[in-house]
Amino acid sequence: MPDLVVIHEHPEWQKPLFEALKARGVDYAVQDLKSAAFSEVDQPLAPLYFNQASPSAYLRGNTRAVPLGLAFMTDLEAQGVRVLNGAKAFRFELSKIAQARAMQRLGIDHPRSIAFNDVRALAARAHEIGFPAILKPDQGGSGARMYKVESMAEVEYILSTQPELWLPDNLLVLQEYLPHDAPGRGILRMEFLGGELLYAMRVRSDGAFNLCPSEVCHPGEEGGESFCELPTAPPPKMAPVFEPFPEVPAEAVAIGKKLCEIGHLDVGGIEYLETADGRRVFYDINANSNLRRPVAEAFGFDPFERVVDFLQGHIARVRG
Repeated sequence: MPDLVVIHEHPEWQKPLFEALKARGVDYAVQDLKSAAFSEVDQPLAPLYFNQASPSAYLRGNTRAVPLGLAFMTDLEAQGVRVLNGAKAFRFELSKIAQARAMQRLGIDHPRSIAFNDVRALAARAHEIGFPAILKPDQGGSGARMYKVESMAEVEYILSTQPELWLPDNLLVLQEYLPHDAPGRGILRMEFLGGELLYAMRVRSDGAFNLCPSEVCHPGEEGGESFCELPTAPPPKMAPVFEPFPEVPAEAVAIGKKLCEIGHLDVGGIEYLETADGRRVFYDINANSNLRRPVAEAFGFDPFERVVDFLQGHIARVRG
């Protein structure tokens, strides 16, 4: 029996983790969700599982990976198996409206959001948000299938001409639009490990929505080939720039910790933005956190080594 099973569907994202596990001598196995089956009589392959599945799987043609992954983790946990970033965390990541409700309950500033499955139902309530607004899948997915819309008429046109945008689960969200790309501001992403801040970074872009921090998606100044597999139409004018951000406010860190706690995230990325009128608005909670090695190295450590430290600690505990 190996010590660990890593659950995933995007092997390029996992290479740095797998390399770090091998270098440390961790005996691990892999559960690839792209093509999988399990039974109620199956026994766990390891005492510890680590979920690295992503809501964006459907954008790579792996739509079935998400429901199977959720069912698989639920089954493991019913057997008493420890799953890091397990079913509760994954379910939380899969719904932007659930994240909005959690932040509303905690009094955390966030974009007003309306989930809908019919344009006519949205039309009756769109005034609660106003325009411009963001149209996005409730499941999310690395910023894909997101549109800045200026009116209900534009929402109706987009969905009538691109009905595939309803996929994978026929649930969309209209969300408050908040400008944030002015000089000195931008998106701030905090990475958490075991409920503690690992590092923070500022993300600058030309307004593109795909801000996945993985080096295989956005090599940046480090160079290398992109394996993002997420289409950009039209392509962004500039690739996102990821910068170390040591000055992250203590208040933001405290909110990030609370979101990790309420979302049952063992590892995760929390994003917020700063608006021109001084708001600090939290808007995205990611259980599948693609760590960016060059940013962490600016703080003096390799993030994947830290993750392996964390995993080995849990392996020791479940092994007794």
